[in-house]
Amino acid sequence: MILKGKTWKFGNDINTDEIIPAKYLVSVDPKVLGENCMDGITPGFSKKIAFGNIIVGGKNFGCGSSREHAPLAIKGCGISCVIADSFARIFYRNSINIGLPIFECPEAAKSIEEGDEVEVDASTGLIRNLTKNKKYQAKPMPAFMQELIGAGGLMKWVVKKNG
Repeated sequence: MILKGKTWKFGNDINTDEIIPAKYLVSVDPKVLGENCMDGITPGFSKKIAFGNIIVGGKNFGCGSSREHAPLAIKGCGISCVIADSFARIFYRNSINIGLPIFECPEAAKSIEEGDEVEVDASTGLIRNLTKNKKYQAKPMPAFMQELIGAGGLMKWVVKKNG
């Protein structure tokens, strides 16, 4: 699967309350959560993005509360994937569980600038910055995690497997 979009850049230690502030946790519907995605940092963020855009973050992206609402909000607003230097472990697992592709790549996270056009090969972890004509190699996701992402998340994968 190839993911391609314009990037939106955020710094280090972006926490789940910045991704989806607690006052918006009245729903588990990804579209509703997506309307307020990143409002803790950039109010109105979801109105600025185009479907398929990519978030680039620094170290420890998704730290804080273990709420799975944060990756749901990111996916619900139309972001195709997140590239970061590193992810908080619970955010990482929650992202896989809900079907949001995420890629750890410190070099890409540092080099990519907001507005760059980026392409990610989800199966190999190859990240191409089309704006700067540079390539980076993220840690590829294990085949099982790729299968979960492809199914749309853990619950959809279970339904598919159990018919």
